[in-house]
Amino acid sequence: MMKTLLRLSREATRYKKLYLIAILSTLCLTFLNLTAPKLLSYMTGLVEQGIDEQGLKTVGYLTLALLALYLLRVLFRFLSNYLAHKAAWFLVGDLRMRTYDKLERMHLGYFHDKQTGDLMSRIVNDTRDFELLYAHMIPETITNFVTFAGVLVVLLTINWKLALITCAPIPLIFLSGIVFSKKVRPYFRISQKKMGELNGKLQDNLSGIHEIQSFGREAYETGRVNERNFEHIKAMLKALKISAVFHPSVEFISSLGTLLVVGFGGYLAYLESLSVADIVAFLLYLGLFYAPVTGLANLLENMQQSMAGAERVLDVLDAPNEINDRPGAIELTDVKGRVAFEHVSFSYNEGIEILRDVSFRCEPGKMLALVGPTGVGKTTLTQLISRFYEPNEGRITIDGHDISSVTIESLRRNISPVLQDTFLFNGTIAENIGYAVPDADMSDIEQAARAANIHDDIMAMPDGYQTQVGERGLRLSGGQKQRVAIARAILRRSPIIILDEATASVDVETERQIQKAISGIAGRRTIIAIAHRLSTIRNADQILVIENGRITERGTHDELLALNGSYARMNLIQNTNEGGIA
Repeated sequence: MMKTLLRLSREATRYKKLYLIAILSTLCLTFLNLTAPKLLSYMTGLVEQGIDEQGLKTVGYLTLALLALYLLRVLFRFLSNYLAHKAAWFLVGDLRMRTYDKLERMHLGYFHDKQTGDLMSRIVNDTRDFELLYAHMIPETITNFVTFAGVLVVLLTINWKLALITCAPIPLIFLSGIVFSKKVRPYFRISQKKMGELNGKLQDNLSGIHEIQSFGREAYETGRVNERNFEHIKAMLKALKISAVFHPSVEFISSLGTLLVVGFGGYLAYLESLSVADIVAFLLYLGLFYAPVTGLANLLENMQQSMAGAERVLDVLDAPNEINDRPGAIELTDVKGRVAFEHVSFSYNEGIEILRDVSFRCEPGKMLALVGPTGVGKTTLTQLISRFYEPNEGRITIDGHDISSVTIESLRRNISPVLQDTFLFNGTIAENIGYAVPDADMSDIEQAARAANIHDDIMAMPDGYQTQVGERGLRLSGGQKQRVAIARAILRRSPIIILDEATASVDVETERQIQKAISGIAGRRTIIAIAHRLSTIRNADQILVIENGRITERGTHDELLALNGSYARMNLIQNTNEGGIA
């Protein structure tokens, strides 16, 4: 825990000016709080001795001094609270962006066993708990320590014997705090984890609301969400149950100290070794003395909650990214589009190879097609080109440059993907087409849309290019989304375009329109296409048949038909099913 605290303290140094002013204000506030009882004690002593005209003036001056002191206390409390909160929330905002930025740049393998909702919870909920640490714990810890030390010094000057009696319960309180911390922290950690799981389930269900309603699973999914919901509540209640025992225990132990002071103070007064004014001062300071100690309960609870959230955030920030620019990486410029695989093998999990000794070459402006059964590594192969994963063996080159020796940004700038599961952002059609080229004007966007054979569809919509597509492009058909994605890739003018099942989920007419769009860019860009529908890629310059992670056949459409192998069988099956000629 100390390592985590030190790490978090270093994070706070970015706002050290705000914290410095807040801490100085806190110290001034503490000094004023220590001064007020002394003035009140002095006034009590004057009243006890009897007030003459001079004494009345002194009381008046002291009253004005107390008024000024209380006004200053308002000012310093405002500065202490507001500036600490300002620094804390700025820091929360920074950490949220750092966590998001880290996730945005992580290799795809990191997300294989992660839920989107849980990651969102780390960015939003867990970072929010840092505010407890920076705006409350740190300032209050300083305040409590200074107040405790200052009051103890004052009490010792009044009567050292009574002061030592006052300190008797302190070891018990600290011991109970240590026990509390060890008991409650695991439950806060579980609570944060369960909150992440709840968010993950909610995200899944809201994304799959169409399927839930279509299959009549509303009640079932409500039950599953309710289960996650109460798992979080139960974990939180277990932590709060321990807190509910700890807080009154601290208050009880503190009250024992008060009883000791009252009893022993009364005895000293009986012996006339302690004046009434000193007893009044002692009782006034007693509240200040035990306030930091009883505040320990809240501080420890906040600390455990903050630590649980901090650990989840630091897990993300400290996670190693397996895909980084290597030392001396160069910019990939003036790319022609020659792609080559040289004896490439790859596996997601050790011992289970997805690709085995794959080698091929695709010349600039040519179209390379990948066909084969589902799950043989076709999509993985295209993701290796963009360096979303690293090959276990062999190397991949673009224009002769090993992609592991070039910067990731320059590599991906030269590759535009069009995926089967097209993702469109919630915005206008124009914004989605121009997503990769923020400075593109409408004429460029329209030109790309025409090339993708989607312009006429867009103009038939009420708002044209300003039509809102909805979340994930919900308001567009599958074929329209695919052609918007193709337009997006065309507008980027990347020399390499990857088409991953671009026509898998569309009707025959839409397929023809997409084929026209692909034909329009063929010869000018290097195209690597994955296809189940062989009619889409019959004009490809080279077709690779992949089975069990290996290239088993290669050639043009006619050459592969002549081989009468796997490709010919796939072609025959599709012709039989579709009643057409490929």
